[in-house]
Amino acid sequence: MGPLAGLRVIELASIGPGPMCAMLLADLGAEVTRIDRLEPSGLGVPTATRFEVTGRSRRSVALDVRQAAGREAALRLIDRADVLIEGFRPGVAERLGLGPDATLARNPGLVYGRMTGFGQTGPLAPAAGHDLNYIALTGALHAIGTSAKPIPPLNLVGDYGGGALYLAFGLLAALFERQRSGRGQVVDAAMVDGASSLLSIFHGLAAAGQWDVTQRQANLLDGGAPFYDTYETADGRHVSIGALEPKFFAELAQRIGLDQRFVGRQYDRRLWPEMREAIAALMRGKTRDEWCALLEGSDACFAPVLTLAEASTHAHAVARGAFVEIDGVRQPAPAPRFSRSVADTPRPARAAGADTEAVLAEAGFSADEISALTSAGVARQTETSR
Repeated sequence: MGPLAGLRVIELASIGPGPMCAMLLADLGAEVTRIDRLEPSGLGVPTATRFEVTGRSRRSVALDVRQAAGREAALRLIDRADVLIEGFRPGVAERLGLGPDATLARNPGLVYGRMTGFGQTGPLAPAAGHDLNYIALTGALHAIGTSAKPIPPLNLVGDYGGGALYLAFGLLAALFERQRSGRGQVVDAAMVDGASSLLSIFHGLAAAGQWDVTQRQANLLDGGAPFYDTYETADGRHVSIGALEPKFFAELAQRIGLDQRFVGRQYDRRLWPEMREAIAALMRGKTRDEWCALLEGSDACFAPVLTLAEASTHAHAVARGAFVEIDGVRQPAPAPRFSRSVADTPRPARAAGADTEAVLAEAGFSADEISALTSAGVARQTETSR
């Protein structure tokens, strides 16, 4: 089921954007198999497997690819795949014998996805880093935060927005091209490239003199405009206002009782400090839920600022089935949605090595070969109740 049904993907275990990309493909029906290390790597994921949301909907094979027999077993699995995802530093996959040259020589149609922070080339390519470092280099981090300092936007901009999504997009583009050429290729997805691409509109605004690149909370979309910001309510919670267009701002002003003199001068920056104070004072006059009753669903461009727990139970999310419960863990449902090729409900994450014997057998390994690999400590089958 799902639009990617029949697509075979091998994921070399990693953290952050690699698993997220694999989850996106698996959510849409791809058959994803993760090659895990024999032992836990201390990557900071939750102890119980069921809480590994980005590890859902795929099987796990535990192999020691540093050993020749483990590497050959991995290559035999990759031989049958359409896509390979790896998130090592540049050169690591090559040293393991699992780089593009080795895999594409055996499987010329393979689309080889490489996920890194700084990319495969350039002076910073071999350096260690994380999401925060990558988006710092692109200008994204400088633009996000208060006037006093930049604030980490979780790891959404680098790992997931600039990383996982661009890798998934690149993989599908390469698969589309393969329909014409019959050949695979390497997709070099770097978080610095993806995050920079996400900033495209702001480069244009800056070039046009409509974005101050030196300051935060000084522009239209960074909290500088009082009609595009968050405000505290009487109960200490917050609401968001996004009334950018004059007609929406006029409706907001009418509904909350804002002085009409602000409406005609919405974009007069000299008036913004006074306008902000007026809106803030009004917002403090009611609780968040009282403002929801007055504004939610209107053209005032309003929404309450919800916690993660509140978001999953909001009436709109419930009506759209935006969340599912898997093995007792509530989590986002697959996205986007399709009118015909609807994917199955995601399956819980599997423990590392939970499917070693089954996957190897399907790949053509004999029972003796599988036994030899496990006896030699090259492969591990994890006992599981699932």
